[in-house]
Amino acid sequence: MNLRARNFHFAFPGPALLMGVVNVTPDSFSDAGQALQTSAAVDLALKFIDEGADIIDIGGESTRPGALPVPEHEELRRVIPVIEILAGRTKKPLSVDTMKAGVAEQALAAGASIVNDVAANRTDPEMWRIVAQSGAGYVTMHMQGTPQTMQREPKYDNVIATLQRFFEERLSAIALAGVNIEQTILDVGIGFGKTTQHNLQLLRAMRDFTKWDRPLMIGVSRKGFIGQLSGAKEIAARLPGSLACACWAVAAGVQIIRTHDVAATRAAIRMTEAILGSDS
Repeated sequence: MNLRARNFHFAFPGPALLMGVVNVTPDSFSDAGQALQTSAAVDLALKFIDEGADIIDIGGESTRPGALPVPEHEELRRVIPVIEILAGRTKKPLSVDTMKAGVAEQALAAGASIVNDVAANRTDPEMWRIVAQSGAGYVTMHMQGTPQTMQREPKYDNVIATLQRFFEERLSAIALAGVNIEQTILDVGIGFGKTTQHNLQLLRAMRDFTKWDRPLMIGVSRKGFIGQLSGAKEIAARLPGSLACACWAVAAGVQIIRTHDVAATRAAIRMTEAILGSDS
């Protein structure tokens, strides 16, 4: 299985990739504006790279439950300087976490190679046309509703079947827009319009989503359901649960782990791979 993102090429099976999360926002659920300033965001990204991150994911709009949309000009002001600086200081692929086609286009022009799109249930194919023209990697993620509505009593007749249909439809639509299958990554959207039980069902069924022979990405790092299950009241106390989910995901066939804790996650999944023998 191959993943192509502009000039980058990854082949699987192989060691899972770590995507370090850099939120250039004042209202991130995980770090409360730690990287809001450009210099702080760049420093955090370089720290993650030193710790073993394979990809850096840069976002300028919070998608935590209830978060309000950010105007495009403000999102651009936050992320473009960070991408431009990092593009000149690292050879690692950069990802832009955005729902806006205009932000994706300018981020790719600034040096990004992947678009991480939490709104992949869109009806406007403009985002896909930009991805197709650039050759960028593209994360298609499932979210029920919007960040403003997604956690208002999310319901499914069958969450696994719903996501199976979603990926079938998205992969078909993306291909019609000209995006090569080797550019695509799938993300079930843990915590995006799902209850704790939905999240657990998806984690248990993760191997079912390998049938498209596309890299799977999962973002469980510091999510609220981990705190609910473990009783961890502080965000930092969710690390053990985050690592457990990451190791389970790798064992179930996930290729990309999105994390706020790169060093600890890298150590945990490399040990998991050593036990499984999947690092050979």
